[in-house]
Amino acid sequence: MVDLKVNVMGKTFKNPILTASGTFGFGEEFAEIYDLSILGGICCKGLTLLPKEGNKGIRLWETPMGLMNSIGLENPGVDIFIKEKLPKLRTYDTVIIANLNGFCEEDYFQGIYKLNDSDVDIIELNISCPNIKSGGMNFGIKSSVAYELVSKIRHICKKPLMVKLSPNAENITDMAIACEAAGADALSLINTVKAMAIDIKRRKAVFDNIYAGLSGPCIKPIALRMVHEVSKVVKIPLCGLGGITSATDVIEFIMAGASLVQIGTYNFVKPDIAKDIIRDLTEFAENEGIESLDEIRGII
Repeated sequence: MVDLKVNVMGKTFKNPILTASGTFGFGEEFAEIYDLSILGGICCKGLTLLPKEGNKGIRLWETPMGLMNSIGLENPGVDIFIKEKLPKLRTYDTVIIANLNGFCEEDYFQGIYKLNDSDVDIIELNISCPNIKSGGMNFGIKSSVAYELVSKIRHICKKPLMVKLSPNAENITDMAIACEAAGADALSLINTVKAMAIDIKRRKAVFDNIYAGLSGPCIKPIALRMVHEVSKVVKIPLCGLGGITSATDVIEFIMAGASLVQIGTYNFVKPDIAKDIIRDLTEFAENEGIESLDEIRGII
């Protein structure tokens, strides 16, 4: 028998397959297609302290091997999530992870206080947001800035804390070490890659904000490399994401050092892809005589 269970952050995941924030909403549409209880976990749509409308103009733009997005964190806010979205999510037999964003330290603090008293299992801290009180540089670019923020949040956070790292950080391994030292229980990586598209007929950038986040299969080799690098310098568990489309991709991330993985952009291509991946991952392990994923984790 194959055991796909993963025990990290004080939680038991029935398998390593999670859905990625920003691509799965709050699961409502996908629940009409398959039973979400088969998932190891659900990373909910990114939340901000207050409701946010998101960006104007074009928000999505396809590339040959990926997808660019400039959604602008459109979401109902933490309070409405806790009151209206979370009760439904709790009906599924899976780990529920709230993804929290902030544009200044106080945003994060107030969001953490509210989520502390909620029924979420884990908080995924997105530090790829611009600090509007310090010139607009993302919290996740400089290791020293990230350390300071994560340290303060660790002191007040009552939930397991997973910090989501940006590939745009000055040094991804230094960033990982800083977040571990600041008290993170786990790291998820990578977030989208900063990118650009131009409409040559209009002679303008496609997105109103000029730059956008690139995801999908084109970033997988980058994500895999970064997960492998980070796995060699920290002891806390890693959740790998970036361009995963198959069980083969999942196995690669696990071999590179990930304990968990998140399926993102490919949910738009095949809404029940997670179901296929869980089946194929089980089949691979059975065929290879693997009883536990621990046998192959971090072997590269």
